Amino acid sequence: MPEATARLLEQRFSPERLGPYQAAVGGDLDQAVALYEWNAKMSGVFWITLGHVEVLIRNAMHRQLTDWSTQAHGEPRWYLDPGQVLAPRRREEIAEARRRATRDGRQETPGRVVAELTFGFWRYLLISSYDRSLWPHLRNAWPSKQLRREVHNPVADLHEFRNRIAHHEPIYNRPLRELHTKALDLASWTCPDTAAWISSRCDVLAVLATRPWTARTPSAPPQRRNARYNPARPAPRR
Repeated sequence: MPEATARLLEQRFSPERLGPYQAAVGGDLDQAVALYEWNAKMSGVFWITLGHVEVLIRNAMHRQLTDWSTQAHGEPRWYLDPGQVLAPRRREEIAEARRRATRDGRQETPGRVVAELTFGFWRYLLISSYDRSLWPHLRNAWPSKQLRREVHNPVADLHEFRNRIAHHEPIYNRPLRELHTKALDLASWTCPDTAAWISSRCDVLAVLATRPWTARTPSAPPQRRNARYNPARPAPRR
Protein backbone atom coordinates (compact mmCIF):
# COMPACT_ATOMS: atom_id res chain seq x y z
CA MET A 1 0.00 0.00 0.00
CA PRO A 2 1.40 3.44 -0.88
CA GLU A 3 2.49 5.36 2.19
CA ALA A 4 0.30 8.29 1.14
CA THR A 5 -2.78 6.04 1.20
CA ALA A 6 -1.94 4.75 4.66
CA ARG A 7 -1.47 8.30 5.92
CA LEU A 8 -4.73 9.40 4.36
CA LEU A 9 -6.62 6.57 6.07
CA GLU A 10 -4.97 7.43 9.37
CA GLN A 11 -6.17 11.02 8.94
CA ARG A 12 -9.69 10.15 7.83
CA PHE A 13 -10.33 7.30 10.27
CA SER A 14 -8.37 9.16 13.00
CA PRO A 15 -5.10 8.26 14.73
CA GLU A 16 -7.14 7.31 17.82
CA ARG A 17 -8.99 4.63 15.85
CA LEU A 18 -5.94 3.20 14.11
CA GLY A 19 -3.73 3.59 17.18
CA PRO A 20 -4.57 0.22 18.82
CA TYR A 21 -4.00 -1.57 15.51
CA GLN A 22 -0.68 0.19 15.01
CA ALA A 23 0.43 -0.73 18.53
CA ALA A 24 -0.59 -4.34 17.91
CA VAL A 25 1.74 -4.65 14.91
CA GLY A 26 4.74 -2.93 16.46
CA GLY A 27 4.12 0.55 15.07
CA ASP A 28 4.01 -0.15 11.33
CA LEU A 29 1.18 1.87 9.78
CA ASP A 30 0.88 -0.32 6.67
CA GLN A 31 0.44 -3.43 8.80
CA ALA A 32 -1.96 -1.55 11.06
CA VAL A 33 -4.20 -0.78 8.07
CA ALA A 34 -4.00 -4.44 7.00
CA LEU A 35 -5.10 -5.53 10.48
CA TYR A 36 -7.86 -2.92 10.43
CA GLU A 37 -9.10 -4.30 7.10
CA TRP A 38 -9.00 -7.85 8.43
CA ASN A 39 -10.87 -6.77 11.58
CA ALA A 40 -13.63 -5.31 9.38
CA LYS A 41 -13.83 -8.49 7.31
CA MET A 42 -14.02 -10.68 10.40
CA SER A 43 -16.68 -8.39 11.88
CA GLY A 44 -18.74 -8.79 8.73
CA VAL A 45 -18.67 -12.58 8.58
CA PHE A 46 -19.22 -12.91 12.34
CA TRP A 47 -22.16 -10.49 12.12
CA ILE A 48 -23.92 -12.84 9.70
CA THR A 49 -23.57 -15.81 12.03
CA LEU A 50 -24.58 -13.80 15.10
CA GLY A 51 -27.64 -12.54 13.24
CA HIS A 52 -28.80 -16.07 12.45
CA VAL A 53 -28.26 -17.17 16.06
CA GLU A 54 -30.02 -14.12 17.48
CA VAL A 55 -33.12 -14.66 15.33
CA LEU A 56 -33.18 -18.38 16.19
CA ILE A 57 -32.93 -17.72 19.94
CA ARG A 58 -35.46 -14.90 20.10
CA ASN A 59 -38.04 -16.89 18.12
CA ALA A 60 -37.55 -19.93 20.36
CA MET A 61 -38.03 -17.76 23.46
CA HIS A 62 -41.05 -16.08 21.89
CA ARG A 63 -42.71 -19.45 21.27
CA GLN A 64 -42.17 -20.59 24.85
CA LEU A 65 -43.43 -17.31 26.32
CA THR A 66 -46.48 -17.37 24.05
CA ASP A 67 -47.38 -20.91 25.17
CA TRP A 68 -46.89 -20.02 28.83
CA SER A 69 -48.88 -16.77 28.68
CA THR A 70 -51.72 -18.45 26.77
CA GLN A 71 -52.00 -21.31 29.24
CA ALA A 72 -51.49 -19.29 32.41
CA HIS A 73 -53.36 -16.08 31.53
CA GLY A 74 -55.40 -16.76 28.41
CA GLU A 75 -53.38 -14.08 26.60
CA PRO A 76 -50.94 -15.14 23.87
CA ARG A 77 -49.34 -11.70 23.76
CA TRP A 78 -46.91 -12.35 26.60
CA TYR A 79 -45.27 -8.96 26.03
CA LEU A 80 -48.39 -7.33 27.50
CA ASP A 81 -47.15 -8.85 30.76
CA PRO A 82 -50.51 -10.19 31.98
CA GLY A 83 -48.80 -11.87 34.94
CA GLN A 84 -46.92 -8.70 35.94
CA VAL A 85 -43.56 -10.46 36.08
CA LEU A 86 -41.40 -8.18 33.90
CA ALA A 87 -39.14 -5.51 35.34
CA PRO A 88 -40.02 -1.86 34.58
CA ARG A 89 -37.06 -1.55 32.20
CA ARG A 90 -38.25 -4.55 30.17
CA ARG A 91 -41.76 -3.09 29.98
CA GLU A 92 -40.31 0.19 28.71
CA GLU A 93 -38.40 -1.67 26.00
CA ILE A 94 -41.57 -3.48 24.97
CA ALA A 95 -43.51 -0.20 24.80
CA GLU A 96 -40.83 1.25 22.52
CA ALA A 97 -40.81 -1.90 20.38
CA ARG A 98 -44.59 -1.67 19.99
CA ARG A 99 -44.27 1.96 18.91
CA ARG A 100 -41.68 1.06 16.28
CA ALA A 101 -43.72 -1.94 15.14
CA THR A 102 -46.74 0.26 14.43
CA ARG A 103 -45.04 3.28 12.86
CA ASP A 104 -46.39 4.49 9.53
CA GLY A 105 -49.80 3.11 10.45
CA ARG A 106 -48.82 -0.55 10.39
CA GLN A 107 -50.94 -3.01 12.32
CA GLU A 108 -49.34 -4.47 15.42
CA THR A 109 -48.57 -8.17 15.29
CA PRO A 110 -46.53 -10.28 17.74
CA GLY A 111 -43.99 -10.99 15.01
CA ARG A 112 -43.40 -7.30 14.38
CA VAL A 113 -43.02 -6.56 18.08
CA VAL A 114 -40.57 -9.44 18.55
CA ALA A 115 -38.50 -8.23 15.60
CA GLU A 116 -38.16 -4.79 17.22
CA LEU A 117 -36.84 -6.13 20.53
CA THR A 118 -33.07 -5.98 20.85
CA PHE A 119 -30.73 -8.89 21.58
CA GLY A 120 -30.11 -7.27 24.95
CA PHE A 121 -33.79 -7.55 25.81
CA TRP A 122 -33.71 -11.32 25.36
CA ARG A 123 -30.45 -11.59 27.26
CA TYR A 124 -31.99 -9.88 30.27
CA LEU A 125 -34.93 -12.27 30.32
CA LEU A 126 -32.34 -14.90 31.26
CA ILE A 127 -31.01 -13.21 34.39
CA SER A 128 -31.38 -14.65 37.89
CA SER A 129 -34.32 -12.44 38.89
CA TYR A 130 -36.49 -14.51 36.53
CA ASP A 131 -35.40 -17.86 37.95
CA ARG A 132 -38.85 -18.64 39.33
CA SER A 133 -41.11 -16.73 36.96
CA LEU A 134 -39.78 -17.12 33.41
CA TRP A 135 -36.98 -19.67 33.44
CA PRO A 136 -39.24 -22.69 34.20
CA HIS A 137 -40.96 -21.93 30.88
CA LEU A 138 -38.05 -20.60 28.84
CA ARG A 139 -35.90 -23.62 29.62
CA ASN A 140 -38.09 -25.65 27.26
CA ALA A 141 -36.38 -23.81 24.40
CA TRP A 142 -33.16 -25.65 25.30
CA PRO A 143 -34.11 -29.23 26.28
CA SER A 144 -30.53 -30.25 27.09
CA LYS A 145 -29.93 -27.38 29.52
CA GLN A 146 -31.03 -27.57 33.13
CA LEU A 147 -29.47 -24.44 34.58
CA ARG A 148 -30.35 -20.91 33.51
CA ARG A 149 -26.73 -19.76 33.64
CA GLU A 150 -25.75 -22.41 31.10
CA VAL A 151 -27.73 -20.42 28.55
CA HIS A 152 -27.39 -16.92 29.99
CA ASN A 153 -23.60 -16.86 30.12
CA PRO A 154 -22.90 -17.51 26.43
CA VAL A 155 -25.82 -15.26 25.42
CA ALA A 156 -24.31 -12.47 27.54
CA ASP A 157 -20.86 -12.95 25.99
CA LEU A 158 -22.28 -12.90 22.47
CA HIS A 159 -24.42 -9.85 23.22
CA GLU A 160 -21.38 -7.89 24.40
CA PHE A 161 -19.37 -9.10 21.40
CA ARG A 162 -22.19 -8.17 19.02
CA ASN A 163 -22.20 -4.64 20.43
CA ARG A 164 -18.46 -4.28 19.80
CA ILE A 165 -19.02 -5.22 16.17
CA ALA A 166 -21.99 -2.86 15.89
CA HIS A 167 -19.81 0.03 17.10
CA HIS A 168 -16.93 -0.88 14.75
CA GLU A 169 -14.60 -1.68 17.65
CA PRO A 170 -11.52 -3.93 17.48
CA ILE A 171 -12.32 -7.62 17.77
CA TYR A 172 -8.98 -9.06 16.59
CA ASN A 173 -7.95 -9.28 20.26
CA ARG A 174 -11.06 -11.20 21.32
CA PRO A 175 -11.25 -15.01 21.69
CA LEU A 176 -12.88 -15.40 18.30
CA ARG A 177 -12.65 -19.18 18.04
CA GLU A 178 -14.29 -19.55 21.45
CA LEU A 179 -17.02 -17.06 20.60
CA HIS A 180 -17.67 -18.90 17.34
CA THR A 181 -18.08 -22.10 19.35
CA LYS A 182 -20.49 -20.43 21.76
CA ALA A 183 -22.63 -19.12 18.93
CA LEU A 184 -22.92 -22.56 17.31
CA ASP A 185 -23.46 -24.25 20.67
CA LEU A 186 -26.42 -21.98 21.38
CA ALA A 187 -27.85 -22.70 17.97
CA SER A 188 -27.36 -26.45 18.44
CA TRP A 189 -29.07 -26.44 21.85
CA THR A 190 -32.00 -24.60 20.28
CA CYS A 191 -32.34 -26.58 17.03
CA PRO A 192 -29.58 -28.92 15.80
CA ASP A 193 -30.79 -28.89 12.21
CA THR A 194 -30.82 -25.09 12.05
CA ALA A 195 -27.40 -25.05 13.73
CA ALA A 196 -26.04 -27.29 10.99
CA TRP A 197 -27.40 -24.88 8.37
CA ILE A 198 -25.82 -21.88 10.14
CA SER A 199 -22.51 -23.70 10.50
CA SER A 200 -22.42 -24.69 6.83
CA ARG A 201 -22.68 -21.03 5.83
CA CYS A 202 -20.36 -19.58 8.45
CA ASP A 203 -17.02 -18.21 7.20
CA VAL A 204 -15.62 -17.22 10.60
CA LEU A 205 -12.98 -19.96 10.79
CA ALA A 206 -11.89 -19.42 7.20
CA VAL A 207 -11.30 -15.71 7.82
CA LEU A 208 -9.70 -16.45 11.19
CA ALA A 209 -7.08 -18.55 9.37
CA THR A 210 -5.96 -15.41 7.50
CA ARG A 211 -5.46 -13.27 10.62
CA PRO A 212 -2.46 -10.92 10.24
CA TRP A 213 0.52 -11.21 12.53
CA THR A 214 0.51 -8.99 15.62
CA ALA A 215 3.38 -8.08 17.89
CA ARG A 216 1.17 -8.48 20.92
CA THR A 217 -2.45 -9.18 21.70
CA PRO A 218 -3.91 -6.87 24.37
CA SER A 219 -5.69 -8.74 27.11
CA ALA A 220 -9.45 -9.10 26.66
CA PRO A 221 -12.13 -9.73 29.27
CA PRO A 222 -12.26 -13.45 30.13
CA GLN A 223 -14.95 -15.40 28.34
CA ARG A 224 -17.09 -18.08 29.94
CA ARG A 225 -16.44 -21.58 28.64
CA ASN A 226 -18.94 -23.98 27.15
CA ALA A 227 -18.68 -27.33 25.40
CA ARG A 228 -17.33 -27.08 21.86
CA TYR A 229 -19.72 -27.41 18.97
CA ASN A 230 -19.54 -30.61 16.95
CA PRO A 231 -22.13 -31.08 14.20
CA ALA A 232 -21.60 -34.85 14.37
CA ARG A 233 -22.29 -35.02 18.09
CA PRO A 234 -25.75 -36.36 18.92
CA ALA A 235 -27.92 -33.58 20.30
CA PRO A 236 -31.47 -33.62 21.65
CA ARG A 237 -34.07 -32.52 19.13
CA ARG A 238 -36.93 -30.17 19.83
